Amino acid sequence: LTGAQDGSVRMFEWTRPQQLVCFQQAGNARVTRMYFNAQGNKCGVADGEGFLSIWQVNQTTSNPKPYLSWQCHSKTTSDFAFITSSSLVATSGQSNDNRNVCLWDTLVSSANSLIHAFTCHDHGATVLQYAPKHQLLISGGRKGYICIFDIRQRQILFTFQAHESAVKALALDPSEDYFVTGSAE
Repeated sequence: LTGAQDGSVRMFEWTRPQQLVCFQQAGNARVTRMYFNAQGNKCGVADGEGFLSIWQVNQTTSNPKPYLSWQCHSKTTSDFAFITSSSLVATSGQSNDNRNVCLWDTLVSSANSLIHAFTCHDHGATVLQYAPKHQLLISGGRKGYICIFDIRQRQILFTFQAHESAVKALALDPSEDYFVTGSAE
């Protein structure tokens, strides 16, 4: 799966030189992040205008429409994570009201899909990592702060400053004993 500054999103197969599907043509907001869900049957694309779009992967048309597309953040959606069976999605980004980490239910109407919004990370959340074993979300912000959220209780557990500049990367070890952060510096 490839995404570009021009907003185009294309899917390729290892053994074929041509694209299989063009999910999104050029001329849209820049792609900020994209993932397949754990089952491999859906892909999601976040963009610089705050939207998250999700497609079924097994499309037969050359330009399929997303089955979900909604504005998650008022300025930008920088990262997201499929939670559990992909019906729950967490997003990070920047919103005017500082609700920069959000939980969404994809099975209800878009008007009711926001489950919870966390007010955190002045100037926006840049990255997000889901820890399924512990049911935690870890987010990094533009000012170097890390927030850890319990998604079952929908509350912030810890906040600390890990860096002097924006957190650009988060990684979680498979046993979920440790996580690592990387920054712009």
